[in-house]
Amino acid sequence: MKRFCSFLMISLLVCTLPADAVIYNIPQKTLQIAREASANPYINTQQSKLVRVGIGNQNFNCYERESISIYGTGEFEVYNGKNYINTFDNDNKINVSMVGKIFVLKDSNNNVIAKVSGPILFKTDYGMLGITGLKRAGKDAIYRGEIELVSTPKEGKFYTINVIYLEDYLKGVVPNEMPVSFGLEALKAQSVAARNYVLSPRVKANSNYDVVDSVASQVYFGANTERDLSNKAVDETAGIVATYDWDLILAQYSSTAGGYTESYSNAFSDPYTKKFPGTPKPYLVAKPDDKDFGNLSSEDAATKFYKSKPKSYDVNSSYYRWEREWNGQEIQDAVQNNIAAQSSAGFVHPVVKKGETIGIIKKLNVLKRGQSGKIMKLEIQTDAGNYVVEKELTIRRLLTNKGKALPSANMIFEHEYNENGDLIYVKAYGGGFGHGVGMSQYGAGYMGNHLKKSFEEILQHYYTGISLSTEPFILSSNSEQNQITQSFFSKNRHANLVIDNKYKVSYIDIKVNNLDERIQLNTAERYNKIDISKYLNHGLNTITFYYPLAEGTNKGLRIYIELAGINEYSD
Repeated sequence: MKRFCSFLMISLLVCTLPADAVIYNIPQKTLQIAREASANPYINTQQSKLVRVGIGNQNFNCYERESISIYGTGEFEVYNGKNYINTFDNDNKINVSMVGKIFVLKDSNNNVIAKVSGPILFKTDYGMLGITGLKRAGKDAIYRGEIELVSTPKEGKFYTINVIYLEDYLKGVVPNEMPVSFGLEALKAQSVAARNYVLSPRVKANSNYDVVDSVASQVYFGANTERDLSNKAVDETAGIVATYDWDLILAQYSSTAGGYTESYSNAFSDPYTKKFPGTPKPYLVAKPDDKDFGNLSSEDAATKFYKSKPKSYDVNSSYYRWEREWNGQEIQDAVQNNIAAQSSAGFVHPVVKKGETIGIIKKLNVLKRGQSGKIMKLEIQTDAGNYVVEKELTIRRLLTNKGKALPSANMIFEHEYNENGDLIYVKAYGGGFGHGVGMSQYGAGYMGNHLKKSFEEILQHYYTGISLSTEPFILSSNSEQNQITQSFFSKNRHANLVIDNKYKVSYIDIKVNNLDERIQLNTAERYNKIDISKYLNHGLNTITFYYPLAEGTNKGLRIYIELAGINEYSD
């Protein structure tokens, strides 16, 4: 989900990586990076969840393979399912191909090692795993965790999946979603947003993995792109998520908001019904960098704002303010060439089908703006009728300039006409890059580096009314819920247990940093908030919760550990 790139659609095409039968010599630079990454101290929370990441080809347009070569930076093991095959040193790479539904494994000398049904699992306790010929950010692709090869429904093809602990996954995400130069606090905010993304329920693109490694999810380039500062940001937010009313928030973010974020419903449609505006989210509401900016939904207010450069958290972005120009023929061609494709998404009325010709454009008329001035509804006026275009992404993709979608829909238009009344020139004055909902990454960098704001302040500025906590869970007599362990980082040894005690449980037992304690609950109040600061360490803390079976089998509690309460750090 990298916000500095264009969105890529995943196409399940067949791809092949080279599998030459030779003794494999790992580049010394790759070995050195692997040694340093393994040696550097980092936090991997004890109960960190596993994430399954689909690994694409070089261009991220293919997630099925016919063959692959995998190596270890140290000794590694290969399994067929749970059955051990063999152990190999880093002089070997294992070449894998499929014949029908059978995996064929060969060593570097092209000797057949096994013919098995899979899935094939590669794992190592002595380094990392790499994929021969695959580059990420110009470097050899190497990965923490395990690599699993799973057959697809099509014969002769398989998926490549990196199975990795959540906190380790984030270390391969954060420096690729946000420049490390934005500073520690902004990177911490990005870490929390990225953690929210991967933990939030979603419709999976594929049942075999949770996310992919491209902008279609979050950009994950593996261990070779980790940076010390971004690793520190992940470590020092370990286990922390942003929540609203007991749920993980949809932690939307974009590169540059232009000084004013927009409400979710004014930028996005309902993902199921396609209704626009979408259903509001109370934590994703329009927020100016300065309260004096006011409401920009009128044409005059938007014009004044986007034709000026007021002081803002986004001032360091090259997209804080931008301009685009078209002559009459260029704007005509842009709309004509794109309107049928954009119409197919359901946000152009009346519908324009492929091959249909629109009339000569007379004016781009804004019908509705959001609070940030973002265009929600645009009328294309022509001599043969008018077309209404809704939703910011549709508008940006319709009004291309030099073949590229516009940076944002936060813009105003100026028109020029000749003596015959023909449109001969259009100029757009705009601000921002991306959808502009939730956190602005450039804004976060400015708040952290220049204003010395903490990640809590950054997050509570961009996400209204949120708490920072561990992931909420249910503790009950159910065998999968009667003992729950959570780990989290505390920078100030302060936290509260927040408990929804609907069923009037009188106590719970906990083990906090190896200290056993019984926590008495107030059954007269449904919601209990209990200060547990005295038990905490500065740094990583681990708490195990035990359901009191003596309380009965038909009860349960909802619990989370609160590190920052609602609006505790908001501006």
